[in-house]
Amino acid sequence: MVQRHSLTIPHGVPVLAVSFLACVATGVELSVNNQAADFTLSTGLSPAISLSCLVHNSSQAEELLWYRGDGQVDLKDGNKVNISNICISPVNESDNGVTFTCRLARDRAVQVSVTLDVQFPPHLSGEETLHVEEEKDVTLTCNSKSNPQGQSTWLKDSQSLTLQQSRHKLYQTSEVFQLSISKVQKSDNGTYTCLVESRLGNGTRDFHLIVEDKKPVFPKEAVIAAVVVVTITILFGIVARLDKFLKCFKKPKETAL
Repeated sequence: MVQRHSLTIPHGVPVLAVSFLACVATGVELSVNNQAADFTLSTGLSPAISLSCLVHNSSQAEELLWYRGDGQVDLKDGNKVNISNICISPVNESDNGVTFTCRLARDRAVQVSVTLDVQFPPHLSGEETLHVEEEKDVTLTCNSKSNPQGQSTWLKDSQSLTLQQSRHKLYQTSEVFQLSISKVQKSDNGTYTCLVESRLGNGTRDFHLIVEDKKPVFPKEAVIAAVVVVTITILFGIVARLDKFLKCFKKPKETAL
């Protein structure tokens, strides 16, 4: 025969303390996809993935809550008690690094979290055509998203770019790959290709650099002086002709008979 033991409550113990003891005694646990501790779920871009949260060691109906990051997920009434499932559909790049957490409603310290590790090949973007004046500086910016992070290389006209330390500078972060060229020359004209390689595939982005002729620069002082001279000349011309212009409107003198 199975013996039943009841929890004896000492006289004078607050109700709140009793509730806490009962909660500890139950030893309620959760699992997500059969994992009882926080874990990382690796996946690729896919139509959908499911996460299933299950209550363990409880003899009563337990309400469950789901969170995406800090925001609570809306659940239907039939998907909240003792077992709860959510579906991420579709799985895309923006889901990478997002944490989903299942919590016990009556004790939110009881929880299991899963962080998505969404792996995808390089996706590149950036301004395709750049016009720059000769002897000016220019920067080509290649925006790259991939997981895992890929290896980046610059090509010029489909050939490996020979970097000149005095004129070329490279800058790279996890999502940005830049090539800066100082004092561009006509020989810098061409198509530059940002190539990002990863084990999931490669990505390329072409940048067409057009170097335009250097525009002549006129000194401001000379331009201002020329405008002043022209203005004064016009004024003198108007004043010189003003007398003749006024004579046309003078009334002829009347002669007395």
